Amino acid sequence: MNMYKGNLAEPLNWQKSISWLVLAVACFHAAYTSIHFPAAGLAIFGYAIGLTRLTQQSSARRAFYWGLAAGFLCYAPQLWFFFKIFSVAAIVLWLVLAFWTGLFGAIVCGGVRRWGMAKAVWLIPVVWTGVEYFRSELYYLRFSWLNVGYAVPQLFSGMGGHALGMYGAGFVVFTVAAAFNVAVMVRRFWWKLALVSVLIAWLLGTFCIRTTSVGNSDFPPASVSIVGVQLEFPQAGIIPKMLDHALAKNTNAQIFVLSEYTLTGPVPDSLKNWCREHARYLVIGGEDPAGTNNYYDTAFVVGTNGDIVFKQGKCVPIQFFHDGLPAPAQKVWNSPWGKIGFCVCYDLSYPFVTDELVRQGAQLLIVPTMDVEYWSRHQHELHTRVAPVRAEEYGIPIFRLASSGISQAVSADGKVVATAPMPGTGATLAANLTLANHPTLPVDRYIAPVCTGATALVLVVLLIQSWRGKSGQPSSDPTN
Repeated sequence: MNMYKGNLAEPLNWQKSISWLVLAVACFHAAYTSIHFPAAGLAIFGYAIGLTRLTQQSSARRAFYWGLAAGFLCYAPQLWFFFKIFSVAAIVLWLVLAFWTGLFGAIVCGGVRRWGMAKAVWLIPVVWTGVEYFRSELYYLRFSWLNVGYAVPQLFSGMGGHALGMYGAGFVVFTVAAAFNVAVMVRRFWWKLALVSVLIAWLLGTFCIRTTSVGNSDFPPASVSIVGVQLEFPQAGIIPKMLDHALAKNTNAQIFVLSEYTLTGPVPDSLKNWCREHARYLVIGGEDPAGTNNYYDTAFVVGTNGDIVFKQGKCVPIQFFHDGLPAPAQKVWNSPWGKIGFCVCYDLSYPFVTDELVRQGAQLLIVPTMDVEYWSRHQHELHTRVAPVRAEEYGIPIFRLASSGISQAVSADGKVVATAPMPGTGATLAANLTLANHPTLPVDRYIAPVCTGATALVLVVLLIQSWRGKSGQPSSDPTN
């Protein structure tokens, strides 16, 4: 039986596969230049189209290898700084990330070969979202950077981006890619009509969700003046002097912020006395001892009376680093201005961390961050993609203070209103941020886990049917 009759095109040959691979990789890197050229984010659609076309192989195994190659060529250049941190072990980490792109290709190819494009086209956005959510959130080596949603934060701004969420953005991109690819492959008018319908439904649907999910309050929201000072591994004696200098330039500042790991232990008396003397709040990163040999990487809040009024440990310590124990709990600080949540550096990259703060009513996030200057400017620039997306997802302002830049103050609509440079030891970041009245979870927080479950189910079905085929039962094998 010819599996490519009807609504399936002939499998790609080597030349065409290489062409689509080049398109996908080139568009991915073009989209990730959008930190300097926001319109370049549109190239992510080319990445999705090229990657989806690469699934058009004669077997799921071949589709896996082409997807693996695409993933490696996309991720390794963007994460070249891994080599500075992990040496040759970085190659393994790049391959781990690329594996998930290969798995996407294998599942989609297997489903299409077995059930046909018309019945299996839904797999493309569902499997992409399911795989991306799993690799970003659910297993030990979870790593959310280079997610499709981070490439196009401004593309969805004002068109339902807040309501969609980062995984929802990826779902839409791959839905459009699926419709486009089927329209080209099948050459039927109704698929082209379906593509236009998807775009219209997205624009109308997300607009409705966005306008109904964010309400207004009868009471004007509070505003708070925050100042951060970039210091990387400073000597203890210099910190009060740097705070004095920042206060002299920002006399109305109410909260001062220093980075993660500013201290190698708890807050010393010198900083408590500074807060008491100047009647200011201080957020500072340090180590909160846990037993005799470990600690929690913690954001301490020192009050105007010099006491520790709040502290929050890091929920997701960085894998393979000496980064302390995971925080046993999350809470929000009931500050004089409203509820403030804290993420310690890497925590902001994970919606499962920030979602909980929003559920508890957080109206502002403060994020002490350690980005070592040695890790390269590109690492810092990639990290700056996280805060604007997270702010827009929830409709919540974020103040992110990095040790050596690039620090950001982000308004509730995802706009960066102030930055401090990299390298920028001693540079200050100052902003007056308005706390959110009604932060909400984006809809993809409910859709993405369902996609992951559906992807796992499809994978199990394909593996069972493949095993039956190899056992001699009549079945066309999608994995050979």
